[in-house]
Amino acid sequence: MPASGLARPTASAMPAASQARGRPREFDLDEALDQAIEVFSERGYHATSIADLSEATGLASGSLYKAFKDKRGLYIAALDRYKAVRDGALHAMLARDPAATGRDRVRRMLAHYAENSHGANGRQGCFVVGSAAELATFDEELARWVAASLRRNEALLAGLVRDGVADGSIPKHVDPAAAARLLLCLTQGMRVVGKTGAQRREMLALVDLAMKTLD
Repeated sequence: MPASGLARPTASAMPAASQARGRPREFDLDEALDQAIEVFSERGYHATSIADLSEATGLASGSLYKAFKDKRGLYIAALDRYKAVRDGALHAMLARDPAATGRDRVRRMLAHYAENSHGANGRQGCFVVGSAAELATFDEELARWVAASLRRNEALLAGLVRDGVADGSIPKHVDPAAAARLLLCLTQGMRVVGKTGAQRREMLALVDLAMKTLD
């Protein structure tokens, strides 16, 4: 999990000195970020206003500015929160069965993305993918953030493929680096297609097809 995604302190955990500078924050920052993530994911950065974020979080615009400085600051904090929560869920899922083969864990990771690429979650889309499409070309800091996030996913996939080669569940001729890049493109593409209202069976069928590339 990236260091930048560490859980943010709630109001009760904030140093007394910072609270003394103004009225104490009486809201949970992580909860506010979760609500902001929904708005940014659905509307994108440019189409989201501070008024939209205020309505979604139930917080006055002044409270948002005090906590995050501006809309961009809130957006970056929301990205960190999104990645931390998603990475935590993914790694917990992969660790459930220590005896699973590398191939099994590749399938589980692909199925995890497939399950998040249909229905309400699918239509909301991936916050990271949306950021790459909307902002990475124009914002160097966000471009680096998105690139680092995707590199971590690719490295995870490559590690799972290497584990499969080592335990014999994936043939030795499979190149872990090339396979990981292909599977990364597939998982991110799933999240894009999911916004169009894809069906669960359609997404899960891609998992079966992708696994054949590891034969």
